[in-house]
Amino acid sequence: MGASWVVLGNRRHSLLLLFLLLLLRLFCSSGSEIVTIDIHKAKDLLHSGHQYLDVRTEEEFKKGHVENSLNIPYMFNTKEGRVKNPKFMEQILSACKKEDHLVVGCQSGVRSVYATTDLLNEGFKHVYNLGGGYAAWVENGFAVTRPKAEL
Repeated sequence: MGASWVVLGNRRHSLLLLFLLLLLRLFCSSGSEIVTIDIHKAKDLLHSGHQYLDVRTEEEFKKGHVENSLNIPYMFNTKEGRVKNPKFMEQILSACKKEDHLVVGCQSGVRSVYATTDLLNEGFKHVYNLGGGYAAWVENGFAVTRPKAEL
């Protein structure tokens, strides 16, 4: 019984190590580290010339967004659930240069981590992930663009 525990323990250790290595590869494979900033730092960067890249769906974006932001969805809603936008990087490269300074945001800060990872892996150098996303932006009362109410 003791020997089987050791084997099981080693297997668990190996699986944990493999998982950690995969995470390390995901977040650091470009040689660049994801930098997550809070909304106050994001607001300062946007006022100093950074572009806000909103990676939420078009439906989410139309309900309200950070002023002067660029919307390129990282994922689409489908009947099967959310799927990654297969043309995400193509659309990014047609709208942005790798030298551009970007603040990447989504609704809460999850999709933007994936999008930021993809951007870093593609060679973008000046990319920041917005922690808390659009929800935190709104919660703090920062300026947003919303559709006009229909009469």
